[in-house]
Order: sequence, then C-alpha cells, then structure tokens
Amino acid sequence: MTAADYRIESSQPIAGRFWPAAGSMEWAVKDRALAVSLAVKSHTASSEIRVVHVPTGEVVFRKPAEAQGRWNDD
Repeated sequence: MTAADYRIESSQPIAGRFWPAAGSMEWAVKDRALAVSLAVKSHTASSEIRVVHVPTGEVVFRKPAEAQGRWNDD
C-alpha cells in the first residue's frame, strides 16, 4: 500500500467543514473510511464527489451532485 491509496475527487472545487484543502478538486488519503467520511461531509456547487482506489482506479464511493432548489416549496 502506498501513502495515498484513496483519492477524493470532483470536477469542481470541493468545500466542507472537514475538507483540508480549501478550493482544491482532489485530496489523497491512506484510509478508505477517512476518504469516504470526508466525501460524505463535503460538497460542491453542482458536481458529484467520488472516492477512487488509486492502485486499481475503482470508484469505491459516489456522492451525487446536490439538486439545485430542492428545498424550495414556494
């Protein structure tokens, strides 16, 4: 295993309370649980967030893009 076995990525900048690199579109971590936890608690303007297992290229988690205006009941 390498120092960065999982990559959290998106096509837009990722933000969130626990996101360690403000404005970046990817972050590499060693632990799968940490990668998925960070992805779950993060968000983008309108793009999905993925966790990729770097050695195999397998996407192990996807968080879909949030629907715009989904809470408007007007």
